[in-house]
Amino acid sequence: MTELLYKEEVYQIIGAAMEVYNQLGNGFLEGVYQDAMGIELGIRKIPFTEQTPLEITYKGQPLRHHYLPDMVLFNVIILELKVITSLGANEEAQLLNYLKASGLRLGLLINFGSKNKLEWKRLVL
Repeated sequence: MTELLYKEEVYQIIGAAMEVYNQLGNGFLEGVYQDAMGIELGIRKIPFTEQTPLEITYKGQPLRHHYLPDMVLFNVIILELKVITSLGANEEAQLLNYLKASGLRLGLLINFGSKNKLEWKRLVL
């Protein structure tokens, strides 16, 4: 059986997100959840950076535009936060592009907008 990539790290991140959801519920803007996640990650001593630009290249040339993922955790996991009814193909495509641009292999989509539950997806490139 194949071992999940960064299993323990993902467990810690989802635990932090669940605490944020349990404290705030749904209905806030994305920035509120990002701020709360930053506090919760700090409390749990989970290393992260926010809004770190990812360079995009075309035929080996850097483009002027950059991707700005919400967070990069443990220096190896991209985290994208959403506040929408449900996650779909557009959100998955966005995260996959972030993974391609960064060279990282694992990304998490966390949606605080779903009623009565925290919704999340794990994507591996």
